Amino acid sequence: MFTGIVTDVGAVTAVEPTNQGRRLTVQTAHDLIEASIGASIACSGICLTMVDRGRDWFSAEASEETLDCTTLGRWQVGTPINLERPMRAGDEFGGHIVQGHVDGVGTIVGIEAVGDSHRVRFQPPRELMPMIAPKGSVAVDGVSLTVNEVGDSWFEVNLIPHTWANTTFRSSAPGAHVNLEVDVLARYAAQILHWSQR
Repeated sequence: MFTGIVTDVGAVTAVEPTNQGRRLTVQTAHDLIEASIGASIACSGICLTMVDRGRDWFSAEASEETLDCTTLGRWQVGTPINLERPMRAGDEFGGHIVQGHVDGVGTIVGIEAVGDSHRVRFQPPRELMPMIAPKGSVAVDGVSLTVNEVGDSWFEVNLIPHTWANTTFRSSAPGAHVNLEVDVLARYAAQILHWSQR
């Protein structure tokens, strides 16, 4: 489990095809020398398993399902990605519950500087709109964000300077694709409602 508080922006250094997907190698500022093989790490909101690692790099494998349902299939050597190690019991809970299970891929449709902050508008897949609410939480590329405003087919967030400077948002532009994970409580509420109406 994660909290959506990004602790490093790493970079993809290798992408290799495998029989069932792709193997990625990522450079990171995290010291991974004591990390266990098989440990989870959130990569721009996608929970991946470390299959190899050094002090400042790790490798992970992604299945065809992950490639189809996330932005990972578009990653190339040099792609920056938000990184977060899994939460441990007793850690400070600074964001919201993030599972690393991407619900869909959205698109950045607008970025506006507002003072020192940035207002960013996203267009998610239509089926996710009922699960995105003003003042609710959403993970965008693994970053825990508070929804400021919701329209018929979009939602907006306000990024403070720290978030802008310390995540991949600093290099974002309209048209970019992002991984979206709705609040887990909204996901379960939608499922309960779905089945209660059948």
